[in-house]
Amino acid sequence: MNNKFLLSLVEKYESPLFVYDSEKIESQYKRITDAFSSVKSLKINYAVKALSNVAVLKLMKKLGAGIDTVSAQEVQLGLKAGFDPSEIIFTPNGVSLEEIEQVASYGVNINIDNLSILEQFGQKYPKTPVCVRINPHVMAGGHSKISVGHIDSKFGISIYQVPHIKRVLKNTGMLINGIHMHTGSDILDIDTFLRATEILLDTVKEFENIEFVDFGSGFKVPYKKGDIETNIEEMGQRLSTRFNNFCKEYGKDLTLLFEPGKFLVSEAGKFLVNVNVVKQTTSTVFASVDSGFNHLVRPMMYGSYHHITNISNPNGRDRYYTVVGYICETDTFGSNRKISEITEGDILCFDNAGAYCFTMASNYNSRYKPAEVLIYKGKDYLIRKRETISDLLQNQIDITL
Repeated sequence: MNNKFLLSLVEKYESPLFVYDSEKIESQYKRITDAFSSVKSLKINYAVKALSNVAVLKLMKKLGAGIDTVSAQEVQLGLKAGFDPSEIIFTPNGVSLEEIEQVASYGVNINIDNLSILEQFGQKYPKTPVCVRINPHVMAGGHSKISVGHIDSKFGISIYQVPHIKRVLKNTGMLINGIHMHTGSDILDIDTFLRATEILLDTVKEFENIEFVDFGSGFKVPYKKGDIETNIEEMGQRLSTRFNNFCKEYGKDLTLLFEPGKFLVSEAGKFLVNVNVVKQTTSTVFASVDSGFNHLVRPMMYGSYHHITNISNPNGRDRYYTVVGYICETDTFGSNRKISEITEGDILCFDNAGAYCFTMASNYNSRYKPAEVLIYKGKDYLIRKRETISDLLQNQIDITL
């Protein structure tokens, strides 16, 4: 997607605008499946929470993926997109037994991450097989906000509680058919991830009827030129060899599952915004755009980096800008960034806007959520309309006071 094409999309659909490139999604899907091609049974379950638009889910289905979901609503979106219940796994955290029962009634695969719900579900539905999420107490991801495998994490059942899981199985007669872990996002240290893998495989040995092993995801993607990323090819080679050998030890072929979200869609996304104001203060030049953390919260929430380009003037003289939004709070997208000279009305492009961007958007300050466009086989498709005032008022009830 070159600058001219992106500018034409803003002219057609206005700004702010999310744009997704299906070719990049397809290439990332092929990259991960090629990396683990030596595994006899491999399944990629796309993490819906990363980007949940139904059109994107349909693309994932066309590629051959299943989906990983974390809410009943995501499950319903998956069914709407045409996924068979058998292609969906439900991996919630901290939800009620009632929500799990609701999802189980759809016939999807259930993944449970705490002993209390495991026992309650097993007592009521002993014939429904479930997966259990294990906390390996290994922090293979980035900083604490995106690492979920550490000992104080709210996610998963501790490996030290495996005897309790086995006791629940004995008391309820239920069946566990899968073991799952997720250590966190932005995995760089393959050796650390493989140590967690050994813990997971040791856990599998404790159960007789396992059919699949879910290794989660969290593969790091590059955010700027020269950035480091997960070496998925090396991981594929090393983990595939270990997994194939383990299947021989276990006595049958198991399915290896991954649930990538960011890896598949992050780099495919661009976020296009219009510059409202260029403001010079005593120490800073601000470029204020027609968006804010209501549309892209990751920089403020996680300190994440999104490369910013002035696609209206890509060859202009470089200057330093702090790019901010129009929310009545501090909503900085990037501080002291070197960007081609910006004037009011220019269009800025944020990279890596495919994952956890629109899905985390809100109507804060009563601002509308942006439109979304998917580029498929060279053609642009509007896959979400821009909101209007009627959308904000739709569920509000006007009363007479």
